[in-house]
Amino acid sequence: MTRARERLTCGALSLVLAALLLLAGPAHAQASPPSQQAQERAKAVTQVVLGILSYARWPTEPMPLRLCLVGPTEYADDLIKSTVQNAGQPLLVRRLLADDRQIAQACDAVYVGKLDPGQRDRLFEVISGHPVVSISEADDPCTVGSLFCLRVGDEQVAFEVNLDSVARSGVRIHPSVLQLSRRRAVQP
Repeated sequence: MTRARERLTCGALSLVLAALLLLAGPAHAQASPPSQQAQERAKAVTQVVLGILSYARWPTEPMPLRLCLVGPTEYADDLIKSTVQNAGQPLLVRRLLADDRQIAQACDAVYVGKLDPGQRDRLFEVISGHPVVSISEADDPCTVGSLFCLRVGDEQVAFEVNLDSVARSGVRIHPSVLQLSRRRAVQP
C-alpha cells in the first residue's frame, strides 16, 4: 500500500469513527439525564438530611456529629462527601452494618437504607433509649422506629415526622421541623 493510500485509509477511518461518535452522541445524551436526575435527587436528599440535623439538639452537642449510613442506600452518595453540617460544624459520615451492636454509641444520627424487617427491628431496638436521630430513606410507613421518613419523588424530596419516636429519642427537635414536614419539599 502506498503512503497516499495509507493516509486516505486512515483519513476515511477517522471520518467513520467521527460519524459513529456523532451517532452515538444522542444515545449517550439520552442516557445521561437519568444519571443527572439521580445526582440531583442525591443532592436534594443531602440538603433535607442536613437541614433536619441542623434542627436537632442532643443532650450533649456532638463534635463532630457522627452520621452513620446503615443498609443499602439509593440517595446517600452525596452525604458521604459531606464533611460539614449546614451551620458549619464538622460532620463525620461512615457506613455501618445493620447488626452492629455499637451503633447507639458510635452514631449521633442514623440514615437507614433498605433493611429487611428483622434487621430494621434489631436496629431500632439497639438505638432505642439513646439520643440518636434516625432518618429512613426506604419506603417506611413512618409509624415505628424512625424519627424522620424521606419521601423521594421525581419532582421533590419531602419528609414525615414520627412524633412518638421523636419523644422517645432524647433528642430535641425544633418545632419548625414539624411545620416543614407538612409543607416543605426540595426540588431536585
